[in-house]
Amino acid sequence: MTPSSLELSTLGHRIRHQRISHGYTLDALGALVGVAGSQLSLIENGKREPKLSLLQAIATATGTDVAALLSPEPPNRRAALELELERAQASPVFRQLGIPPVRVAKAMTDETLESVLGLHRELQRREREAIATPEEARRANTELRLRMRERNNHLPEIERLAEKQLKAAGHVSGALTHRTVSVMAEQLGFELLYVNDLPHSTRSVTDLENGRVYLPPASIPGGHGLRSMALQAMAHRLLGHQAPTDYADFLQQRLEINYYAACCLMPSTAAVAFLQQAKKDRDLAVEDFRDAFGVTHEAAAMRMTNLLTEHLGIRLHFLRIDEPGTIGRVYENDGLPLPMDVTGAVEGQFVCRRFAARAAFSEQNRTTEHHQYTDTPAGTFWCSSQTGSTSAGEYSVTVGVPFDDARWFRGRQTSKRAQSSCPDESCCRRPPVELAQRWEGKAWPSARVHMQMFSPLPRGAFPGVDDGEVYSFLDRHA
Repeated sequence: MTPSSLELSTLGHRIRHQRISHGYTLDALGALVGVAGSQLSLIENGKREPKLSLLQAIATATGTDVAALLSPEPPNRRAALELELERAQASPVFRQLGIPPVRVAKAMTDETLESVLGLHRELQRREREAIATPEEARRANTELRLRMRERNNHLPEIERLAEKQLKAAGHVSGALTHRTVSVMAEQLGFELLYVNDLPHSTRSVTDLENGRVYLPPASIPGGHGLRSMALQAMAHRLLGHQAPTDYADFLQQRLEINYYAACCLMPSTAAVAFLQQAKKDRDLAVEDFRDAFGVTHEAAAMRMTNLLTEHLGIRLHFLRIDEPGTIGRVYENDGLPLPMDVTGAVEGQFVCRRFAARAAFSEQNRTTEHHQYTDTPAGTFWCSSQTGSTSAGEYSVTVGVPFDDARWFRGRQTSKRAQSSCPDESCCRRPPVELAQRWEGKAWPSARVHMQMFSPLPRGAFPGVDDGEVYSFLDRHA
């Protein structure tokens, strides 16, 4: 195997170190080993690979052995600095800048080398942090959504892992208790601790050194229950996750831990049996599924996307939108026409005003699900929507199916029906002709600025997490 340039440079530094330690010039050592001083200089500068016989001669002349010369460790601090600089200047991050590399001379001080290396280290740090532009993140999210659609949003390997962990913890049936979640953590070598000073940029923090998972003392508004957060923290370890290499890796990990938590809270064997019976009774309902396993409406709705197609042969869609109508979370494999940008991304787009997901906000009674049929260019869909609220505002969660599959669901008898021609803008995005003629040019609305327009994509290996805040937290509790 041909040595790398870095290996040759390290070897050259070790030969130079031995030569200078014994007071030899290049010509003097060259004379002892039978080569010209200029040839020895090329070897010391990592430009030429020496033969084994020459290495043996150099080792003998300098009172060392070949193994010591071939050691991968730099012989001294100066050599370590020069090798690190060589490695940094050979990296794609530096080379793409088009800047000529710094040539290291004898007269260059160690302090100067340290300063140059400091710039390279900062360049590498910023490159690691800026792991995606907003467009790259949206593309990664879209690609992940499409991959999961191809798999019916079903990950059998995680389903099996969750069932195994539940069985080991003694869980048999019913809603998963906090006590059982604690037992599952203990079996992984972790203790669950509930604290009031969790870093603001995190939902949980795992101390790998001391085997602790820190959680808030109460559920986070929006459905992030304590059981789910604890299970997600455990999932990172069970699934062998490493620090994300890019935004796509981060999104994949987030999907997997959420999936694992859902599998534990709504185990496949029991959940499928429940849904199959409900289908047999023609009484499928998100609210029943939710109550049977003691989870949030959103969690139950999303879990149905994992199971209905794979086990019951029902294609469906899931939407979570805020009150203005923007999509925050989405899944569909039933052909529902959804708005999307040029990259294929759906999140952040506005759904049709006629959809049940938005019509639910106008319902007087929001304690029950809102049912509606909607005629679209892709066919008729039946939907069930439930509204909720967080500190950020109101939202709705919707599960829907094509018309033919509505026969399996409670609420199919609804008389509410709407028509949508979106993405045709005349459907709900363009004002009626008579209103436009009446008011065009006579109105000047003051637009509400959405601050997310100016928010940069979160930086860091774990996007949005403040490392300093996390480390200070861990130090307080260690």
